Amino acid sequence: MLDLNSDAVELTGALVDVRSESGDERALADLVEAGLRELDHLTVYRDGDAVVARTELGRDRRIVVAGHLDTVPIVDNVPSRLEEGRLYGCGSTDMKAGVAVQLRLARLLTEPVHDLTLVFYDNEEVDASRNGLARLSRNRPEWLAGDFAILMEPTDGMIEGGCQGTMRVEVSASGKRAHSARSWMGENAIHKAGEILDRLRAYTPREPVVEGLQFHEGLNAVFVEGGVAGNVIPDECVVKVNYRFAPDLSVEAAEAHLREVFDGFEVTVVDAAAPARPGLEDPSAAAFVEAVGEGRARAKLGWTDVSLFSGLGVPAVNYGPGDPMLAHTRDEYAETAKIADAEARMLAWLRG
Repeated sequence: MLDLNSDAVELTGALVDVRSESGDERALADLVEAGLRELDHLTVYRDGDAVVARTELGRDRRIVVAGHLDTVPIVDNVPSRLEEGRLYGCGSTDMKAGVAVQLRLARLLTEPVHDLTLVFYDNEEVDASRNGLARLSRNRPEWLAGDFAILMEPTDGMIEGGCQGTMRVEVSASGKRAHSARSWMGENAIHKAGEILDRLRAYTPREPVVEGLQFHEGLNAVFVEGGVAGNVIPDECVVKVNYRFAPDLSVEAAEAHLREVFDGFEVTVVDAAAPARPGLEDPSAAAFVEAVGEGRARAKLGWTDVSLFSGLGVPAVNYGPGDPMLAHTRDEYAETAKIADAEARMLAWLRG
């Protein structure tokens, strides 16, 4: 059983100690559900390995606070350990420190100034088709309804507005297979793929300002696949490319841009997720930035589920105690002072 009376730092350690790699979140979801069902002021729901807890106080506005339970694969970094103000362990920064803050909100906020929905979901760290929050949006969209949402993604205690979109494409070079002893009879597709890499090396990513926040795009090769055998001239080579694009572009516009960049080559879209504009002009978002972020916000350069909330018509921001630069690393940690500060700031804002 999780002790929701313990402080957010202790709770982070307890969460880290429960293995919850993507697709293996059930044990942690069970513990979260059991802890929340002990709280009489919350109504608790479950869908697969996602758990939702809600207050029903009839307030004028509803705030949604969401966080994912899953982590990337463990690499000898569980159980957690506490050293010199740092809580080490897989998922500590991304994002069990944020989940711990959510659980503390659930325990302590019996009379928040806004109605509160707390969402704990599965499979965020893998393909979008498996995302637990997306599944909730299809199965139980009413559970996610709200006026403003906060994703407890690692932001190092800063408020980050919007998110960049992501697209993965395969750029294919075609050739003609031949025996390597008679290479002039064929066309080497791997050699042709050099032009794809040349275009990537020469590419200058955009750094647009969107609603006052500066984004920084990226276009990079992440895999190269080609070759038949040690004595065969290959007839195909595929360069897999990841495009991180700012929220002034739609998925369709991003695809059109990539087809222009790689004109002359076959381009196949493998996966795409839409960006989200910052939306900080929304009254709830502006109040949150002023109260919790002391009037400061920056752009989210990665992709997060603020995109999903944006698609549902719910303005959303990213805010969490973890450092995104440490996410997914072997020596991942969260600073205890920032965990405590995030808990204090969220409690103060929701208490009014």
